[in-house]
This record gives sequence, structure tokens and C-alpha cells, in this order.
Amino acid sequence: MENYWNIIVEAYSGYADWLWKQVIHPDWNNFFDWVIALSAFFFLLEIIKPWRKDQPLFRKDFWLDLFYIFFNFFIFSLIFWKAAQEVLVTAFNDFLGLFGLENAVMLQMDQLPVWAYYLILFVVGDFISWWVHRLLHFVPFMWKWHKVHHSVEEMGFAAHVRYHWMENVVYWTFRFIPLTMLGADLVDIFGIHVFNVAWGHFNHANITVNPRISGGVLGALIGLGLASLYLDGLWMGVGLVAGSAAVGALVLGPFMRYIFNSPEMHIWHHVSELPRNHPDGINFGITLAIWDYIFGTAHVPFSGRDIELGFPGLAKFPHSFLGQLIYGFGKDKDS
Repeated sequence: MENYWNIIVEAYSGYADWLWKQVIHPDWNNFFDWVIALSAFFFLLEIIKPWRKDQPLFRKDFWLDLFYIFFNFFIFSLIFWKAAQEVLVTAFNDFLGLFGLENAVMLQMDQLPVWAYYLILFVVGDFISWWVHRLLHFVPFMWKWHKVHHSVEEMGFAAHVRYHWMENVVYWTFRFIPLTMLGADLVDIFGIHVFNVAWGHFNHANITVNPRISGGVLGALIGLGLASLYLDGLWMGVGLVAGSAAVGALVLGPFMRYIFNSPEMHIWHHVSELPRNHPDGINFGITLAIWDYIFGTAHVPFSGRDIELGFPGLAKFPHSFLGQLIYGFGKDKDS
């Protein structure tokens, strides 16, 4: 027990030190800086060209959602989750030790090309998250937690991170063992995590984007990644990024909304009145949309720009942060 107590203390102090350095020392590798930059970028897009032009820039619960960004990404880990993670990881490794195993890595992913390794981590992680998202809708006690996210009535980029703190626990728990078996570590996941945060902000933002543009942006990002891995010359890298952007726009563009989630698709996930043939939810995609088309849960009947968001009984749902913090434990007023 003393060992676990030391882990808790070290995890808390270590994370506090890490977070403080993230705040005071801007750097390309700082997740804090990426969150600020991405949030500012999508907020700027909402100012320049909003999809729902009649929706206020500072929409309903805008400041609540902005606080959720810092709470779910940083504050929650500081006060509880980082220490809990370290304890759970240590307990899992101790459990493996009972069987003479040092770790749960089952596949030698480091033998693959770097691009293939990251692609597999991204696709596997997204697939697991898609199924977890379905569970949050199908399992009654999990749905209570997930209702916090669906209490959004006016959509905007920051709504991406309005979710119950228990979702951090649920997603991490289900993703931990599969990704551990692939040999993933924090260094590997960082870039993927930043990409997923960016796409999550995009899915919830009050914008609409031509799929050829989003295809071009994705192509440019792929080109940038390949250039950083395999090229040294500046102009060769610029050429690769430009060429990849062109290929992404022309080749991926027509299929982007079938491969990747989008604001036009995700807003239907938040529709107040679900279709009769999908009473437990539609469009569960996190970053990728392909899973919904494969498993028959995709639903985009027409432009959802002005549809009503939420769920039945939303008026009785707590709209304060503290009310949502404790929601799902005990008897709830809107149940």
C-alpha cells in the first residue's frame, strides 16, 4: 500500500509540475498550447463564416463549455485522474507479474514503418472509441453521464469538450489494454491526440466546409507528416505538402464526408428527436465516419443546420457545472 501511496503523491506533484511548465513555457510539444491555438482557430472561423448565421457568437452556455475545455483536459487530471491512472497502470502491471509477464505488449509494432504504426494506432483507437460511444448511449447508467454532452442546445467548437468527467474514466479504461497490447506510449499518442482534438472541435464548430477543402487540409497534414519523417530539404518538403494537399482535395474530397466525421454529420448526432429506427442514437463517429456507414448507424437525411438539439426532458436537466458534475449518481430530477 505504501508503494501505491507514493505513486499517488508522485503522480500528483509530477502532473502539477508538468502543467505549470506547459502554461509558462510555450512550445510545439505543449498540449496546453495546442488546445489554446485550436480553440482560437475554430472560434475565429465561427466569427468569419458561421454556418448558423442567426446563432449568437457567444451562444447559450458558451462560457460553461469554455470552462469544460480546461476542466476535462487539465483540471480533472490535476485533482484526481492522473494519480488514479498511475495506480491503475501499476496494479495492472502487478497483476501481469503474477503470471510472469513484464508487460502486455503482444505485437512488435516497432518493426513497422513509422507511418504504418501511427495509422494503425489511429484507426484502432478510433474504432474502440466508436464502440465506447455506442455503449454510452445503450447502457442506461452510462447514458446518464453522456447526457451532459447532449445537453448542448446551440452548437459550437467548445461543445466538443462538454462531457461528464466519468467519460474520461470510461474511454481510458476501454482503450488502455488494446493500445497497450500494440505497444503505444504517450509519445506515440500525442500527435494522434492533438489531431483528434482538432477534428472534434471541427465536428462541433458552427461552420460548414466544402469536403474538397477538408480533403486538401488532410492531404497537407499527411504531407507534412511524411516530410518530417523522410525529407530534410525545405523546398522538397514544401513541394510534398503542396502535392499532398492537391491529391487530398481531388482524390479524397468527394469521399471525405463518408470517411471522416463533419459538422454536417455530427449535428444529427445531437438531434433532439431521434429517428424511430435508431432510438438509441445515430452518427457515433468520433473522428472517422466510416464505422457508422459500415454498421448502419449513419443518418444525414438533409441539412441539419437548424434542427433542434438536446433530448426529451432537457428543460429539467441541470445547466450548472456543479449540477452536471454530480449528475448520474443517485436519483436525478429529470429521470
